[in-house]
Amino acid sequence: MQDTIDVELVNINKSFGELKAVENVSFQVPRGSFFSILGPSGCGKTTTLKIIAGFEEPDTGDVFIDGERVNGIPPNHRRVNMVFQQLALFPLMTVTDNVAFGLRMARVPKRDRRKRVETILNKVGLSGLGDRKPSQLSGGQQQRVAIARCLVLDPTVLLLDEPLGALDLKLREQMKIQLKLLQHQVGTTFIYITHDQSEALVMSDQIAVMNNGRILQIGPPDELYSHPVDGFVASFVGENNAIPGIVSSINDHSVKVKFNGFEINSPVLPNIRVGSEIINYIRPEKMQLLSIDDQSSTLENRIPGIIQDVIFDGAVIRALVDLESGNRVMVLITRTTDVPQPVSGEKVFVAWTTRDVYCFPN
Repeated sequence: MQDTIDVELVNINKSFGELKAVENVSFQVPRGSFFSILGPSGCGKTTTLKIIAGFEEPDTGDVFIDGERVNGIPPNHRRVNMVFQQLALFPLMTVTDNVAFGLRMARVPKRDRRKRVETILNKVGLSGLGDRKPSQLSGGQQQRVAIARCLVLDPTVLLLDEPLGALDLKLREQMKIQLKLLQHQVGTTFIYITHDQSEALVMSDQIAVMNNGRILQIGPPDELYSHPVDGFVASFVGENNAIPGIVSSINDHSVKVKFNGFEINSPVLPNIRVGSEIINYIRPEKMQLLSIDDQSSTLENRIPGIIQDVIFDGAVIRALVDLESGNRVMVLITRTTDVPQPVSGEKVFVAWTTRDVYCFPN
C-alpha cells in the first residue's frame, strides 16, 4: 500500500535578486513521518520551509499539502503551523491560555477549547502545569508549550525551524529524544530544519541534505551515513577522514591511489581513469590503531603515524594521528578494559579495509 503524502514539492525555484536560494527542489513527505532538511547556514533550507508555510511564494514549481495545490494560498489558510527558534510565548498568559490562543481566535467554544488544551498538554508531558506562566517553566518545557500551541490546532504538518538552537547543550540532547517520542505519540507529520547533523540523525525518519539551494540526497539516516552520494554529504553527515590522492592503477575490484609517497587501495568508481584525482572518506570508527611492530594485520591499508592528542569523551576515545603522508586523521575507539589506551607521542600504524572506504572525484 502506497504511503499517503502530506507534503510534496515539485521543481521549486526561488531567487532573491541574483541569489538562487532554492533551485529545482522536489521531495515528498509521507504522512506521520519525521522529515528533516539538513544543511549549512544559507543553503536554502529555511526558504524552503517558508515556501511550504506560505510565507514565501516560489518563482516556479508547485507545493501540495494533503494532496491540494496551495500555491497562492496565504499561511493562515494552509493546514500547517510553524515553531520558530524564538518561541514568542505570551509572558503574561498562563500555559493554558498560551495553548488556547489559536483556538480562541478561531472562535472554538470554551468547553471544547478546555478539553482540547488538556488533551494536548497531557500528550506533551505538561499535565498539571496549565496555570503556570512561561517564566516559571524550564527551557524544555517552554519548547513543549510552543509545540502544543501549534498541535492543538490539529495541523496536517508541523514545521520546525531550528527550534532547539537557543537551548544549552545538555537540554538540547534531552529535547532531541523527547521531540522524536512526541512526534511518534501524536502522529503529526513533522518537517524539521537544522544545520546540526546529530539532531537530524537522531530524530528523523528521512533526511534531505541540502547545499547551495539544491537537494543532494534524501534517505533514512543510516543510508546517508553509510552510503553518501557525494563528497559534501560524506563530509557533512557524521565525522569523516578525507584523504585525497591520484589513481595510479585499476583492476576489477579496487584502484591504487598514490598520495605523498604512499599508496592505498580504494573502491572502483564509475568512469574512473588512471590519473584521476579522488578523495577517500573513511569513518573514524572504521580505522584501527596498530602497534608499529604489528605484522599480523590483514587490513589492506596501513600508514605509519604519531598520535598527537588523545581526547576522552565518555565511552569513546578520539585519537588524533599525524600520518607520515602529511594527513591528520581521527581514530575513534570504544572505551573498554581489554583495549589498550592510546598515548600521545606513540608511533602507530593507522589501518583500514578497502570496503570501508567511499571515494568521489576531487
